[in-house]
Amino acid sequence: MIRKQAQKDGSTKITFALPNETGPVALIADVNGWDPSAHPLKKRSNGQVSVTVCVAPGQTVRFRYATPAGDYFDDPEADAFEPNGLGQTHAVVSA
Repeated sequence: MIRKQAQKDGSTKITFALPNETGPVALIADVNGWDPSAHPLKKRSNGQVSVTVCVAPGQTVRFRYATPAGDYFDDPEADAFEPNGLGQTHAVVSA
């Protein structure tokens, strides 16, 4: 699940959430240099794992999820998907 929330300063808070049974996973994205240690999804009391990032107005975020085993996957709820130059895709969400 991807939730977007406009902030008073014009930025957008984007929450990336998955069911907890997904296991350990991290958000890798252009906003964090595709670094799997930058935004690990954390377990929540509602049975999900999630992480929130705040982006500039109108910013487009290209992202994937990464597991510790080195597997990558896209979020089916993304706004769009693009080729990632590695023979796969990455998801896209716009603020």
